[in-house]
Amino acid sequence: MALDRIESCFSTCQADNRAALGIFISAGDPDLTTSTELLLGLPDAGADFVELGMPFSDPMADGPVIQAASLRAIKAGITMDKVLNMASQFRAKHPDVPLILMGYFNPIYIYGVERFLNAATAAGVDGLIMVDLPPEEDNELCVQATKKGLAFIRLVTPTTDAKRIPVVVKTASGFIYYVSITGITGSGRASEDSIASAMAHIRSFTDLPAVVGFGIKHPDHVREAGAHADGVVVGSAVVSVIADNLSDDGMAAPDTVEKALAVIRELNTGTPRI
Repeated sequence: MALDRIESCFSTCQADNRAALGIFISAGDPDLTTSTELLLGLPDAGADFVELGMPFSDPMADGPVIQAASLRAIKAGITMDKVLNMASQFRAKHPDVPLILMGYFNPIYIYGVERFLNAATAAGVDGLIMVDLPPEEDNELCVQATKKGLAFIRLVTPTTDAKRIPVVVKTASGFIYYVSITGITGSGRASEDSIASAMAHIRSFTDLPAVVGFGIKHPDHVREAGAHADGVVVGSAVVSVIADNLSDDGMAAPDTVEKALAVIRELNTGTPRI
């Protein structure tokens, strides 16, 4: 069912001649109640699939915005059990929208791999994006996750050469996530030409959908990337709304969720292909 939801998402968007819009948020940021309300509201605001970040104290690939979100969530008491409970609530409300857990291996290792995979599957999670587990580490998580029916989504970067890509995509499933810049999240933006070239290159190695993330903040960015990619992921631009609407004591303003959803509705205007 997990892979079916992902495949259906991209097939539907392709039939509608638009890019799939993926939205990333950090679970538990700035608090569990606000984060859950935002998560549950994402699809109705225009998210075709959702990436739910599992906060970690040392998120090496994340820029200042996502790092701060992780730290806020940890400070507010987020745990793996709470992340998985959020996933369960999401699946109950949105039975057809793909939900991907994204993060680092350490929290899963501490929680227990088998325990995590059983709980994630039961919660209705569709797939995993693990920033720090290359194919050489497949026995740590990828093999077991795939057996459970979870998609294992791989990252390709501008520095991933033609010899490396076949290794990366060999055990990938769900889709390929193209990190469009060489750097941390939220830093800079790739040109449309470079995205077009990268998509053509990736598609010469795999039939999986390819999505673009990192550095995409506005509808025009979505439109440019989505003209060439099967999907576009936005994270920092949404998470920034939370950071910008906190009181001095770190509490979310009453309209924080609605402001974040308004940004997503605007981003969604960039998904149709002209």
